Amino acid sequence: MGIFDKFKKGFQKSASAFSVGLKEIIIKKEIDDENLNKIEEFLIQSDVGIEAASEIKEIISKKKVDPNKDLTTEINLILKEYIISLMKPLENNSFFIKKEKLNVTLISGVNGVGKTTSIGKIGKILKSNGNKVIFAASDTFRAAAIEQLENWAEKVDIQIIKSTQGSDPASVAYKAIEEALTNNFNQVLVDTAGRLQNKKNLMEEYKKIANVIKKIEPNAPHDVILVLDATSGQNVINQVEEFNKIIPITGIVMTKLDGTAKGGILLALAKKYKLPIIALGLGEKEDDLQVFKAEQFAEAFIQSN
Repeated sequence: MGIFDKFKKGFQKSASAFSVGLKEIIIKKEIDDENLNKIEEFLIQSDVGIEAASEIKEIISKKKVDPNKDLTTEINLILKEYIISLMKPLENNSFFIKKEKLNVTLISGVNGVGKTTSIGKIGKILKSNGNKVIFAASDTFRAAAIEQLENWAEKVDIQIIKSTQGSDPASVAYKAIEEALTNNFNQVLVDTAGRLQNKKNLMEEYKKIANVIKKIEPNAPHDVILVLDATSGQNVINQVEEFNKIIPITGIVMTKLDGTAKGGILLALAKKYKLPIIALGLGEKEDDLQVFKAEQFAEAFIQSN
C-alpha cells in the first residue's frame, strides 16, 4: 500500500463524515448566508476550531461559484487549498533525516495516547534513514511501559537503556545519553511516563528529566515531541497548552486518526499553535505511522465520495 493510500484509508471515517455532512448542507446551487452559517457550524462540530471555521466561511463567501459546477466539489477544493496553505509550513521533514551530531528527543503525552508505540515506530523510521538509535525507558512508573518499549526495541532491533519500576526516570535518560556519546549513537528517544497535565508533581518530574540530561548534553533535549490522541477532540488543545508551559514543544505526533470521524482537530491545532507536525498515526501496524505531508493530509481528509 502506497503512502497516499495509507493516508486515505486512515482518514476514511473523517472523510466520510465530512463529505456526507457537506452534502446534507449544500442542497441548492448557491451559497447564501444560511448555507454559510451551516457550513461554519459544521466545521466547528468537526473540531476544525472556531478561528479556522470562520476563515473558511469568509473565503467561501467571496468565492464566485460557477453554477454549472458541483457546489460540493467547489467547496472541497477551497477546503483543500486552505488546509495546504495552513499546514504546509508545519511539515518537518528534517526530523527523520540522518543527523551528524547527537539528537536527544523527549517524548511526552498523557496516559493512553499511544506514546510508547509511537516511539517504537519513530525509531524504526529514524533507523531506516541511517540513524543509530537508542531508546531510554524513562517511564519507570509502569512496569508494563518498560516491557512494551523492550518489545519494540527487539522488534525494530534498537538498543534500549532501562531500569526497574520505580527507579529515577531522569537517571535512565542520563545513562542512555552517556551510552550514546560513548558508542556514537546519533539519536536518543526518551520515553516518559504518561501524565495528566494538571498533576503538578508529575509535571515537575518531567521537567527534572530535561534538567538532568543537560548535565551531560547541554543542548538537550534537542526536540520535545508531544503525542496526542485524535479521539480526544478539543481536549488536546488543553494538553498542548499545559505541556508547552513546562518545556517548549518542538513538534507533535497525532495518533488514532483512523479511529475518529473528527480529524479536523489537526486544523485547530495548526491554526492555534503553528507547531510542526512530525507524523500521524493511522493504524496499529508498524508502518502505520506516516511522516506528515500537508498535500496528502488535505487529499485524504477531503476525499470525494
